[in-house]
Amino acid sequence: MTKYILALDQGTTSSRAILFDHAGRPHASAQREFRQIFPQPGWVEHDANEIWASQEGVLQQVLRDSGVAASDVAAIGVTNQRETTVLWDRATGEPVANAIVWQDRRNAAYCEQLVGQGKADLIQQKTGLVLDAYFSATKLKWLLDNVPGARARAERGELAFGTIDSWLIYKMSGAHLTDTSNAARTMLFNIHTLQWDTDLLALLDIPASLLPDVVPSSGVAAHTHVDLLGISVPIAGIAGDQQAATFGQVCLKPGMAKNTYGTGCFMLMNVGKRPLPSKNRLLTTVGWSLGADANQTDYLLEGSAFIAGAAVQWMRDGLGIIRDSSEVEALATSVPDSGGLVFVPAFAGLGAPYWDPYARGTLIGITRGTGKAHIARAALEGVAYQNVDVLSAMQDDAGIALSELRVDGGAARNDMLMQFQADILNVPVVRPVVTETTALGAAYLAGLAVGFWASQEEITAQWQVGRRFEPAMAADERLTRLHKWQRAVERSRDWSE
Repeated sequence: MTKYILALDQGTTSSRAILFDHAGRPHASAQREFRQIFPQPGWVEHDANEIWASQEGVLQQVLRDSGVAASDVAAIGVTNQRETTVLWDRATGEPVANAIVWQDRRNAAYCEQLVGQGKADLIQQKTGLVLDAYFSATKLKWLLDNVPGARARAERGELAFGTIDSWLIYKMSGAHLTDTSNAARTMLFNIHTLQWDTDLLALLDIPASLLPDVVPSSGVAAHTHVDLLGISVPIAGIAGDQQAATFGQVCLKPGMAKNTYGTGCFMLMNVGKRPLPSKNRLLTTVGWSLGADANQTDYLLEGSAFIAGAAVQWMRDGLGIIRDSSEVEALATSVPDSGGLVFVPAFAGLGAPYWDPYARGTLIGITRGTGKAHIARAALEGVAYQNVDVLSAMQDDAGIALSELRVDGGAARNDMLMQFQADILNVPVVRPVVTETTALGAAYLAGLAVGFWASQEEITAQWQVGRRFEPAMAADERLTRLHKWQRAVERSRDWSE
């Protein structure tokens, strides 16, 4: 019997490959960062060829370094940064421009035009999404309108669009496809019919010939070219990173929720087999489809804060107050509190429930006694404060009070941040033994498809608590802190003109 599932986790700042064994434990991993491109304020791009080079590099490296043969890999699962938009030439396989990253805000004014035309309700009803530059549709429209010749070539059927999952699968297999969870993030996909929506394609003037085929998240979708690994391996799991992390945290029943602390913060709650519209400007999104039958599709509510781990990177690369991201906890805990400092990490605007693309990062309450440790502490607290706004909206939408919040992602290893998160949410925060839940979710989706794991019950039994953080903050202190946070948020809003 084959021994491993290979998960490819293509993130915003790095690509990783992780081999998982039957117990759902990481056996070996490799990781490689790639360039972030900032052509002008509010614009964020990646070179899609660099993404592929980094992902192929770690794929080969993890097998080589661990001594695992490709024949010992039962299947490949793919998970990816979502919404990031690639447009490439079908004949040459070359991108026609840099990929536009999910954080990119160049289309904020165009989205406001659509809101002014009364299109926001139509888009939310069909896609479950708030009309925002975050999603792929307006990024794709921008490429078609601004890359010389792109629109004419698209209309002749010469170009292909995809999110990062589609790009990686195309490079590995030649197939042009995506899964329901990634399609649901494009703002072109009807989450009720689970098909591309002709009304939205017409509204945004996007030729249907650009679009990938949509397949279930779990199921053999393609096979790798033989020259990639020496043999052909099935690609059997595909999911956007946050949906994959929710699956990896085995939040498989309505009311279960997780928060991932990656480049941004992403809180998702399982709401069952039917999409639940949000009254509070959260997103309703496809979680995963475990087969072609629509009854095997789970839906999620999602609230995202755009900046989490990126705030730590900024302290390292922008301010230079730490040399390595791992140093931030020691610096932050070297002072008893933030000294009255409040940090709103709105570097790329504010996400849910505000959806303010013109908000900007704000550090308020600076005094002569403020030092770098206070800034570090305030930055970590700011990451946690954002999630209070998201959770309160989510509980109101779902009518469910959360009993615990499962956490993962790089910054979830920071004990100070996790304790403060439990305190300020007034909800227990639970960190599992395996925190690589994004990659694990992709592995589980692939493994279920090929019989590596027999059932959802088998993978649920593998989830184990690593550490549980109980709320310990007094109620009056919590309310005082949240009031100060709200004042700081108001000062950060609508700043960029």
